[in-house]
Amino acid sequence: MPSHRRSAPPAPAGPAAAARPGDDATFAAVDLGASSGRVILGRFRPAADGPAALDLREAHRFPNRPVRVRGTLYWDVLDLHRGVLDGLRRAGRLTGGAGIAGLGIDGWAVDHGLLDRDGELLANPVHYRDDRVAGTREQLEAVLPPAELYAATGLQHLPFNTVYQLLAARGTPAFRAARHVVLLPDLISYWLTGRLGTELTNASTTQLLDPRTGDWSPRVAGATGLDTSLFPPLRRPGDPAGDLLPEVLAATGLPGPVPVTTVGSHDTASAVAAVPAATPHFGYIATGTWSLAGVELDAPVLTEESRRANFTNELGVDATVRYLRNIMGLWLLEECRRSWEVDGAPAPLTELLEQAARVPGPGPVVDAGDPAFTAPGRMPERIAEACRRGGQRAPRDRAETVRCVLDSLALAHREAITDAERLSGRAVDVVHVVGGGARNELLCRLTADACGRPVVAGPAEAAAVGNLLCQARTAGLVPGGPDAGRALLRRALPLVRYEPRGDTAEWQRAAERAAQTRKER
Repeated sequence: MPSHRRSAPPAPAGPAAAARPGDDATFAAVDLGASSGRVILGRFRPAADGPAALDLREAHRFPNRPVRVRGTLYWDVLDLHRGVLDGLRRAGRLTGGAGIAGLGIDGWAVDHGLLDRDGELLANPVHYRDDRVAGTREQLEAVLPPAELYAATGLQHLPFNTVYQLLAARGTPAFRAARHVVLLPDLISYWLTGRLGTELTNASTTQLLDPRTGDWSPRVAGATGLDTSLFPPLRRPGDPAGDLLPEVLAATGLPGPVPVTTVGSHDTASAVAAVPAATPHFGYIATGTWSLAGVELDAPVLTEESRRANFTNELGVDATVRYLRNIMGLWLLEECRRSWEVDGAPAPLTELLEQAARVPGPGPVVDAGDPAFTAPGRMPERIAEACRRGGQRAPRDRAETVRCVLDSLALAHREAITDAERLSGRAVDVVHVVGGGARNELLCRLTADACGRPVVAGPAEAAAVGNLLCQARTAGLVPGGPDAGRALLRRALPLVRYEPRGDTAEWQRAAERAAQTRKER
């Protein structure tokens, strides 16, 4: 297959060309997250010299509720599909019957569905937090040592990467019957259009793809015995993905045809495409359930030092490489809140953050990258135990627990940005925080203080914004390449800048305490 290298999305063809420069056009972004999905409308209002404005409107938000059945944790993908259809129906109403100029779909990585020879889903997709992958790392390392695996794929070790999930599923009746392995955003796209494909940025998270060629790695396929031809053909951001099926148009009331454009279907790829940077010397932190912190590059970094630092090379929009480290993210805070709610004492987030802001810090901290925090349940107690193991006083109440979580995340952000700068050679003058964490003022302030660099927060709905921007560029409404798109976002969206404050020596001492919890685990 050809390399993924491409300077810009392709010129529109067929129905996608319906939106012309000079026209107003409204696109819909389906953005699927680990806790909720949303359909966001983006109306581009061009001026003579290019887009002058982007108006965003949420059409629908719906929960993403995993289900545990007989010991296995599944995604309820049919409920997600229903949420998408409901969102498209509401989108049609919000446009006053005018419909939408196009649609793009992004979501989380690594998880997938198995289809039979007739294209039917064989079973609900298994959640990446399920423990079925236990033992698969050792199984893979027996045939492909970690250094060779990294040299072939550039991906950091995460226990739930697709390669481990497929090794765990091999031998099951569903896998034996499978004729297609379809990543989650591509599965929703297939149900909407009837056309199968594998989007490149998400494929790069499977640990089966070579980031240098943009094609499947024969080294990994040969060592594991996994047949990469089970994945439908690769598609790149900007490629056509089909039109909405007549049954989908009937169910949503949308006037057709509605073209579906391949966007950066890994939500982080779309989020990084929406970083409103004015300089190439920026770092980014895409925040949500996970924090993904790093820099944008033109080529992967496949050194042994990079592997040991647990950095990943994922492909991005516009032939870029997202060089980053995965950090546990706001999952830690949400799991604390869920635990308190189960105990019968729910705590509003705004109240918790106000209380945490009054706690002196940085105080007790933990290693936010500790795999021990991956599984759900008892998060406040596990954080307290980690503090004690590292020789620190455990948080005494909820406010201190929240402050511990946010200080720990700020330190993890600091370490990731500093390491990315050192390992890649790309200087970082400013850090952009995008995604849900951009709304968390305390986290943004602490990140600026810990990093010792300015932090620019926004957009909060970064994945949806990047999704919409890719569609508009493909339709020709945003000329001039990625820099022009980012300039549009700087003009159109509210952004908040945080300058670093305080003594950086305090954060260095806190980093040493966090390292001690890593050393002692």
